[in-house]
Amino acid sequence: MRMPESSGPGFFFEGFDKMAHLGFFFVLSVLLFYGKIRYQHTFAFRTLTIFKILLINALIGGAIEILQWKVFTYRSAEWWDFTCDMLGALMAVFSYVLLHKLNFNENES
Repeated sequence: MRMPESSGPGFFFEGFDKMAHLGFFFVLSVLLFYGKIRYQHTFAFRTLTIFKILLINALIGGAIEILQWKVFTYRSAEWWDFTCDMLGALMAVFSYVLLHKLNFNENES
């Protein structure tokens, strides 16, 4: 049974879906960074960690879009959704790097 087609502009406003993708992947990335910091008991900056978290986000975002394209045919897969997923992850990376710089400068004083 197919869900009815929605011809409206969005749930609350035009582009709400994209904002939701961005927000969810930002939170996912922040939680991944938090888990890394808790696991290693250090706030040390590592490029490999950033690469791994971006890769995890890309795999999850890509898998969601492929599932929407092939399995859940009443949903549509869009490149813009994947782009917003990665923008959310990049926002979290920027926050992590910025907080690392602030923490590093604070420790030097």
